[in-house]
Amino acid sequence: MIPSFGLIIVGDEILSGKRADKHLVKGIELLKARGLTVSFANYVGDDPERITDTLRQAFAGARERGEVVFSCGGIGATPDDHTRQCAARALGVELELHPQAKVLITERMQDTAREQGTVFNPDSPDNVHRLNMGMFPAGCEVIPNPYNKIPGFRCVAGPGAVHFLPGFPVMAWPMMEWVLDTHYAAHQRLHSHVEKSIIVFGGMEATLTPLMQAIEAGHPEIRVFSLPSVDHPQHGRHIELGVKGNEAAVALAYPALLEGLKPFGVTLGPELVR
Repeated sequence: MIPSFGLIIVGDEILSGKRADKHLVKGIELLKARGLTVSFANYVGDDPERITDTLRQAFAGARERGEVVFSCGGIGATPDDHTRQCAARALGVELELHPQAKVLITERMQDTAREQGTVFNPDSPDNVHRLNMGMFPAGCEVIPNPYNKIPGFRCVAGPGAVHFLPGFPVMAWPMMEWVLDTHYAAHQRLHSHVEKSIIVFGGMEATLTPLMQAIEAGHPEIRVFSLPSVDHPQHGRHIELGVKGNEAAVALAYPALLEGLKPFGVTLGPELVR
């Protein structure tokens, strides 16, 4: 079974509009390149209770349905970073300094000292504080960070897992790729995901709903989608009606959808393939 993939994006700056989220679009792109899809996404501000509740749901989905979740943001060590603590709370475990994370963070601090021409002092208050970035929920694994060595972490829960990445795209995106190619390579491109649709003029969703239901019932491996538009710059008022799923299943379901449209007397426009 191919798992469902989801994203959690953490940060007040996203919900306030101070910064625009880029993780969802990039996550869709990275998964699509591997024949996979994003099934769900959640946004949550820097509220520890809400983050904890969101992560409890993520871990439940991982345990019960094998879901794979990427959480971006809030794993630093400043007062507004709560994700590491909330992950431990959601799992019911303690935070502990991960030994591999300690090594990687120490290497980063040594690199910084060399770059600045200073002597590395592991006991300085700043360096002791930086090790807090390696305080992960007990039992979690490190996700390497090729940008600056400060790692993320992954917590396996049943057949699924939740992966914790920084909020910075320059770090998060290569880390997400590493997770996909290291832990989920077996699921990639097993079935190429495609969408095939047609522009329908003169139809109503309510009228077409029984056809959509019949197509899904007859082709359980696909999903039918309907995207109405009232002011499209090219097509005006129309419905984009289509099917999505693995390539072989879509190849069977799409002709059935076209055949089913004939009794409705609608006008058909261009076909779209994604």
